Amino acid sequence: MEALIAGRRSVRAFRPDPVPAALVEHLLDIAARAPSGTNMQPWRVYALAGPQQSALAGALRRAHDEEPSAGRVSEYDYYPVPLFEPYIARRRKVGFDLYGLLGIGRGDHARMHAQHARNLDFFDAPVGLIFTIHRDLKIGSWLDYGMFLENIMIVARAHGLETCAQAAFAPFHGTIRQHVPIPEDEVVVCGMALGHEDPDAPENGLVTARVPARDFTTFLGFD
Repeated sequence: MEALIAGRRSVRAFRPDPVPAALVEHLLDIAARAPSGTNMQPWRVYALAGPQQSALAGALRRAHDEEPSAGRVSEYDYYPVPLFEPYIARRRKVGFDLYGLLGIGRGDHARMHAQHARNLDFFDAPVGLIFTIHRDLKIGSWLDYGMFLENIMIVARAHGLETCAQAAFAPFHGTIRQHVPIPEDEVVVCGMALGHEDPDAPENGLVTARVPARDFTTFLGFD
């Protein structure tokens, strides 16, 4: 189990090998054992593959290219404005490291734009997952949701699959609703790519750093 967790990372290029619907359902059944306050189970999932996934990805790419980014607004705040340290430095590092692996230089806005659009293709994964939550639920249910998402990512690895959780979908909730039957009382939380990793893709060589526990933990009462 430790190896599954320690080896988890965001995979950004996938092979086209299909993943059976029965396996996706199994992964979600296992992940749904995540704890939630009074067993509310606040998650809602839309699993896409084949023509439905391709149609959504195509529409999202067009929206990405045609709509000004300032007009794309998520239904919730993921990051504070303005962002502050040490979070700015951590965010910049992962961006610089990823672009470095891809040979994208600073100021190369065209290639940065194209790389961001790869999110909306689910990085060519054969399965795309869209996650929503009822808009009247509160922060406790959002905390529960994170445990559910993490369970998916870990159990997927147990079956030889990899994932990438993607907040990039949230600002495109309007386009997503045109292709996915999401009721108005649900908020688009994120998307997730699911499939077999492409081991030859340079971007999959990215391994992000983690702050050690001693830097974020205060130990009290230990010998």
